[in-house]
Amino acid sequence: MKIETDILVIGAGPVGLFTVFEAGLLGLKCTLIDNLDKVGGQCSELYPEKPIYDIPGVPSQTAQEHVDALMDQIKPFEYDLHLSQRVESIDVHSTTDEITTWMVKTNEGIECTTKNIFIAAGAGSFEPRRPPNIEDPDKFLGSGVSYSVKSKDLYKDKNLFIFGGGDSALDWAVELAKTSKSLNLIHRRDQFRGAQHTESQMRDLVKSGDINLLTPFQIEEIIGDEKVTGVTLKNFDTKESLTHEADELLFLFGLNKKLGPILEWELELTSKKITVNTENFQTNKDGIFAVGDINDYPGKLDLILCGFHETTLAVQKAFQRIFPGERVPFGYTTSNTKLQRKLGVVD
Repeated sequence: MKIETDILVIGAGPVGLFTVFEAGLLGLKCTLIDNLDKVGGQCSELYPEKPIYDIPGVPSQTAQEHVDALMDQIKPFEYDLHLSQRVESIDVHSTTDEITTWMVKTNEGIECTTKNIFIAAGAGSFEPRRPPNIEDPDKFLGSGVSYSVKSKDLYKDKNLFIFGGGDSALDWAVELAKTSKSLNLIHRRDQFRGAQHTESQMRDLVKSGDINLLTPFQIEEIIGDEKVTGVTLKNFDTKESLTHEADELLFLFGLNKKLGPILEWELELTSKKITVNTENFQTNKDGIFAVGDINDYPGKLDLILCGFHETTLAVQKAFQRIFPGERVPFGYTTSNTKLQRKLGVVD
């Protein structure tokens, strides 16, 4: 399949989706490619029901609700979406009047020519860290072992063990303590890496008996044949082993991040992130931009709202590359009657 587009977006997470909106305001078409089988990136794949609190004007929404809202927002605009595809190569297609056009190829045979490539691949490809010293814990996937929360209902009225000491472990311990039959939080030490406020909430729940905090422990064995029925924990200090009945084990040790083919695209990297300027978030390659968690610059914060800012400025530069010498038609959406007609706000 051969495609020509104004902006090719690698990654259909929140920042990639918002790129479609900003491009649409300027009359530009986007093509999105993602190696996942759904839009939303990590929000949909890893924590769809986790609340997000730092989107301006939205006091609280789940990660999936945020993705759904972005999909509604881009409905008026023209874009193509290709899922379960991995970008394999990026090569120069042509150079005219000092403007480079790129050829992008995927593992499923898509060939896309474009003047602008936006890499919005989050942290790259990722896979959850497995529990140490446990042989093949994945054999219990869907039968008592999970590496992310995709549905809170799975843990309702269950004997749940959460392993980890970061934000995800604390957040879900506080949230799932409301509905689980019993909730046990296991960490190798009585110090946590998560937000202080959430840790305080967790410790209050420990005092009230809603959370059983087990430190310093690590997992020693998963008990069960086809389904998890229990877990054995080992105390770091005493070396004593304790066996507990368990229905669900939730391992939240973080992610192993892999850049994959990005490493072969001759982009300047800093600590496995793509280096960009802060004027328009372009990389060392003309016409290739990096927005969202995948990029790096002085003062960088890995926040969704920062990615929205980055892609907004990058789209302005993309327009200039397509229409050299033309003024970017910037205007406030409140006074853009053409946009309002698209959105159905005015007749």
